[in-house]
Amino acid sequence: MNGTGNIVALKPFPDAARLELDDAQLRANLRRATHTIRDKRLRVVGEVDDWEQLRLAGAAIKDDVLARLPELLERFEESATRAGAVVHWARDAGEACEIVTALVKETAAREVVKVKSMATQEIGLNEALEAAGIAATETDLAELIVQLAEDTPSHILVPAIHYNRSQIRDIFLSKMPGVAQGLTDDPPALAEAARRHLRAKFLSATVGISGANFAIADTGTLVVVESEGNGRMCLTLPQTLISVVGIEKILPDFSSLEVFLQLLPRSSTGERMNPYTSMWTGVTPGDGPQTTHIVLIDNGRTAVLEDEVGRQALRCIRCSACLNVCPVYERVGGHAYGSVYPGPIGAILSPQMTGGGANKTLPYASSLCGACFDACPVRINIPEVLVHLRQKGPKPRAEQAAFATLSWIMRDRRRYVAALRAARRGSAPLRGRSIRRLPWPASAWTASRDLPLPPKQTFREWWTTR
Repeated sequence: MNGTGNIVALKPFPDAARLELDDAQLRANLRRATHTIRDKRLRVVGEVDDWEQLRLAGAAIKDDVLARLPELLERFEESATRAGAVVHWARDAGEACEIVTALVKETAAREVVKVKSMATQEIGLNEALEAAGIAATETDLAELIVQLAEDTPSHILVPAIHYNRSQIRDIFLSKMPGVAQGLTDDPPALAEAARRHLRAKFLSATVGISGANFAIADTGTLVVVESEGNGRMCLTLPQTLISVVGIEKILPDFSSLEVFLQLLPRSSTGERMNPYTSMWTGVTPGDGPQTTHIVLIDNGRTAVLEDEVGRQALRCIRCSACLNVCPVYERVGGHAYGSVYPGPIGAILSPQMTGGGANKTLPYASSLCGACFDACPVRINIPEVLVHLRQKGPKPRAEQAAFATLSWIMRDRRRYVAALRAARRGSAPLRGRSIRRLPWPASAWTASRDLPLPPKQTFREWWTTR
């Protein structure tokens, strides 16, 4: 967790050798999973005659929320408090972690169960709890796999997409207590092992921690949608429930929620509706948690709100549709982004929320093909924001000079052809299709990517021979 409130960067893959060994598998997994989800999404979206109108409605509702966010947040606090919840406000990640840790300590619990939550990953809550001697168990199956492997998620929706079932079996055998040594990699067997492990956690935990997909200002209601039922267990069995919610998750009323309960499941899992949609409002005597806390976190969101172009990133409902259509994400996976939020949405959200730092280069990790905008259920114009962020940042003088030179060369056909010819001749002694290492300052490029060599023949030259 970064005490300054910045989004926590992903830890490197535990074993670099394993990363290189599994590179082909990672890409195969990404292609298979993203294409499967993408195809399912296209089918169920095609069933909705007014899908584009729903997208427009979702975008309009979110923009209205952002335009009057302070008012809606205060209304939510009043409604939730009236219903028996205690509302806390956190300016950054450090403050949010301090509040949650103190609340858990008040219960004397040494272990908590968690619903899958991007917000708690963003603030580094698990690490903060661990530092305080409190064990946090992820109960979403994919999140559990990643946690047991001491790894980090690589996808918003399917965090363990980079593992195959044999690896998952090995993780369970080495890290999950009480697993039979004869465990196979058959998916039902793996699911049963996880179910037995988690059931014991659910029945013994006195504190549950969740995020929220939506928060209704009129009633103080929180909403979580999920597919496995683990969320329902976390939200109902513990005596104390603590929910960490980004301030942009507010919706004004239930009629607004109706729109998003049509947009989100179709865009995320390719389903008409989520198997489990849980809603709770404060405390109900004798039913569910009898102490509920809601931690509303800013952590850079108001800074994003100040940017008239960039603020549309706060419409995001974390469906991951943009990841599943992104040609860059499909090739490199989520770990390559070095951010809790990977893919196209991460490339515009993380740099704005952190104000730069390690995430400042993410807007350049895009081909600007526009597929993400077409897939986004709330019409976030990600390419527009990417270009905006590229133009907004300061440019080193050396970079300005280099691009000015390239601009001068490319404005004249003869200069451009001559430059290509010189580049080919200069690279002729080199072998292969790319250069893997260059001295400084070009090492800034080759440290993380190869430098392609000029082709032996330009397109125009190839065309004239046909």
